[in-house]
Amino acid sequence: MYSFQAIIRRNVSNVTHQFEKLGYVGNNLANYNTKGYKSVNFEQMLTEDGYLTAAIRSDYAQGSVMITSNPYDVAINGTGFIPVVSEDGEVAYTRDGAFKQGKNGYLVTEDDWIVGEGIKIPANCFKFEIKPNGEVYAYDTNESISGKKLGTIPLVRFASQENLKSIGMNKLQATEESGEAMLVKDHDCFAQHNLENSNANIYTGVSDMLRLNASMIAGMRMMKVVDDMYNKAINIRE
Repeated sequence: MYSFQAIIRRNVSNVTHQFEKLGYVGNNLANYNTKGYKSVNFEQMLTEDGYLTAAIRSDYAQGSVMITSNPYDVAINGTGFIPVVSEDGEVAYTRDGAFKQGKNGYLVTEDDWIVGEGIKIPANCFKFEIKPNGEVYAYDTNESISGKKLGTIPLVRFASQENLKSIGMNKLQATEESGEAMLVKDHDCFAQHNLENSNANIYTGVSDMLRLNASMIAGMRMMKVVDDMYNKAINIRE
């Protein structure tokens, strides 16, 4: 049998969990248009004593792929990540292939992290091609048959990608639980002129948000009712 204090304490804990889950749902909806974004699920479980507990898991399911007219755009078909390096030498991994030509001609992310070990695209080349295995070639003219190899966009995988650590800006870092990055060889996972969309489901997200909002309102009303009953019980005793 629960006391008034125990009922209030349990409801406060449960409403706090619901509010935290609402934050994750809102973040997924906010990143619906972020290329390569993977949704984060806040999975709740009810314990025997009536308290909510939760586990946070990332959903690495493939997002839909859209065709673009930008030759710098690259999508990954299947599992894997592209290593990128900051100006300070920090290494991270991403599935957002919305690249561009940065300063000094290097292939970089939208926030200027260098792709791979550095792939410099000549300013005067007629066109460049990113092959499915990640090799990048530059061509001098439209009639050129064999281009000049500029480098290779690496593809890496992890033993446990669910344990990668998010550092923001659609980038991840390896942890002890995820294991070290393993270079994938002899693959055909890259698609130039393509971008992977977010795998966040807007319909599920809106439904979850409405349900959580109703749940929190009900929980706060319950706390108000119990608090009123508690105050009346004190007054009766006095």
